[in-house]
Amino acid sequence: MMLNTPMSKLVANAVMFQVGWFACVLGGTGPWLLVPVVILCVHFFWISSWAAEGKLVVTVVLAGAAIDSFLMQMGVFEFPGESKLVPLWLAVLWAMLALTLNHCLAWTARPLWLASLLGAISGPLSYFAGAALADVSLPMEPLPTFLILAAVWAITFPLLHGFAHIYRQQWLIKQMAQKN
Repeated sequence: MMLNTPMSKLVANAVMFQVGWFACVLGGTGPWLLVPVVILCVHFFWISSWAAEGKLVVTVVLAGAAIDSFLMQMGVFEFPGESKLVPLWLAVLWAMLALTLNHCLAWTARPLWLASLLGAISGPLSYFAGAALADVSLPMEPLPTFLILAAVWAITFPLLHGFAHIYRQQWLIKQMAQKN
């Protein structure tokens, strides 16, 4: 199999997301954050481009950091220290997620109910797994925590796919206009 086929890029995208997820969760704010930086570079040079997806990555990081900071203020999860904002590694984790929306997770966008259902299930599971591996505590009981995260992700995941769709359409229109 050639390394430049669409399928190999989808597989690479999924693997890079998982590697980036583990580097963020297990590495915290240490030198392991260089791994997602390398993943971002590989993604933009081989799988996509900054011109095509940079706006999406920035939007997802800002939205995700705001959502997680709000959840932190609500007491859904706690991090060591006194910061009112989520740690850098969690914001970088949102960038890793953004890289998948037009690629290995594109199939989860439609129908809308599927994106919502998958968000409601996978979002909380990711938080529970991350909390078990990182220095994150979930001070509430597991069921209320799961239900809050499920509700947030049932809305967030389709919205992120919406941003991906809008930005992809804008980029395609711009590409077509440049050719004419």
